Amino acid sequence: MTTERLHARLHRIPLGSFQAYLWCDDDGATLVDTGPAGSGPAIEAALRGLGLTPGDLRRVVLTHCHEDHAGSAAEVAAWGDVEVVAHAADAPVLRGERPAPPPAFTPFERELHARFAAGLPPAPPVRVDREVVDGDRLDFGGGAEVVGTPGHTDGSLALHLPRHRVLFTGDIAAEYNGEVIFGLFHVDREQAAASLRRLADLDVDLACFGHGTPARTAATARLRTAATHLPPP
Repeated sequence: MTTERLHARLHRIPLGSFQAYLWCDDDGATLVDTGPAGSGPAIEAALRGLGLTPGDLRRVVLTHCHEDHAGSAAEVAAWGDVEVVAHAADAPVLRGERPAPPPAFTPFERELHARFAAGLPPAPPVRVDREVVDGDRLDFGGGAEVVGTPGHTDGSLALHLPRHRVLFTGDIAAEYNGEVIFGLFHVDREQAAASLRRLADLDVDLACFGHGTPARTAATARLRTAATHLPPP
């Protein structure tokens, strides 16, 4: 499995049409999202390609509950002493206690979702060891700040690593054809727009999206441009 090195401690793991990110500290690794169900072997291969084993994985952070991000979380969580972290508002969905609210599709999004996302296998229920909220800190990357980004799902979150000037946006933002754009398939577009504006206020060099190529230069400026071109409510 070939990974893409984005930073001295960060690698992007391609998972077909989807992706996850692996942050490597000296005392273990953190996986941000897990791709759709069935991605476990590819994630393990990526770890081994970097000289790591599944036993080196300390935690999985899920940016939200959708199948393309949490689909393999249960499989990865079963590897060993792996802490599963998610926002408190999405934790009941991840545990299988209730369904995720459906997105408020635009007509364009409904057609796009039917073509590319509707056939994804459901995410098996996964335990959530730590429920977080906006302002919490996680012990990796020199202190990862949880940024609540409701709107894509009720419990969407971003991760900001201020020491390294890195941001994981989840699906509030994306990259398409070289442009940073507002994400798709939100449950509340106005909330999601407010969340994008909040991310655009962070000072970062590298922005890692749930979908599309990471912004490796001028990340803050590109997020701010996306925020100024938000569609009307």
